[in-house]
Amino acid sequence: MNESSYYQASTHLKGMARLLGKSANVLAYAKVNLTLEILARRDDGYHALRSVMLPIALADEFTFEPARSFRVTADTPEPLDGDLVTRAAERIGAQSAPVGIAFKKNIPIGAGLGGGSSDAAAVLRAAMSGAFGELGERDWIADARALGSDVPFFLTAGGALVEGTGERVTALGALPPWWIVLAVPKVHVSTADAYRALAESRATVPAPPRPRNSSTSLRALVAVQRADYDEAIAAATNDFEPIVSAMYPPVAHALAALRAVSKHAMLSGSGGACFALARNERDARTIVATVQAPKETRMYALPFAPSDVWRAATPA
Repeated sequence: MNESSYYQASTHLKGMARLLGKSANVLAYAKVNLTLEILARRDDGYHALRSVMLPIALADEFTFEPARSFRVTADTPEPLDGDLVTRAAERIGAQSAPVGIAFKKNIPIGAGLGGGSSDAAAVLRAAMSGAFGELGERDWIADARALGSDVPFFLTAGGALVEGTGERVTALGALPPWWIVLAVPKVHVSTADAYRALAESRATVPAPPRPRNSSTSLRALVAVQRADYDEAIAAATNDFEPIVSAMYPPVAHALAALRAVSKHAMLSGSGGACFALARNERDARTIVATVQAPKETRMYALPFAPSDVWRAATPA
């Protein structure tokens, strides 16, 4: 992430109080992966990846407010799988600040939508804007990467191509006016289990070489920047999709239901959320109204997340 990206990340919270003693509300948006290429495993145990990530208008809601001592309170419909909010505050030394963090979980947990990572990034962005007082010079990208591979992406305030182990983030700019139809079956997918299953499958059928200059993620990046809907769909891919849909039948059923009424459907991240691209709000809502979703599958029709940094694209 270059210097301008740091600036974009910090100014994204222009409504955040820069001095302690004031309250501020922040939204931590979810994401979907238009592409997810899992590349070779590195010597440090991490897998390299390439992914085009797009933020969507489904968000956890944060309030940062004055308090006698640091505290974190969560309104969540199910137990959190690791408290990345507290971990982020501890990472940057903010746990001694007289600030209370209250947040409401709206992003489904264990669905491949990046909710925990987005929450951690919300704390980092708040810190960049002075919500916790003076924390000194910091390597924010190192802090983000230490908290999770998706956290650096959420500092960009928009869509991005993500590479390496998450630390190389290239912003896409303004996103097209497309919508997302999200289908979230009632499953909690373990990312670690998904990686193990992928490794087992590649032990017998190795993944083909994927040079960067012919990458489907680079193809998708250009398609999104050009607002080329058909090309974006043609480039969409997720290495986890066959693995996770085989491991979790509700995911396979959600994908089949979306594909019955939509030109496009795929898994997001390591799942189990599935999504379809739609050209506009009308098409998205038509899909939601007609899809025969499996029982206990939550359906959403959503635009891309708004950004204070990147102006929304307008139709040609």
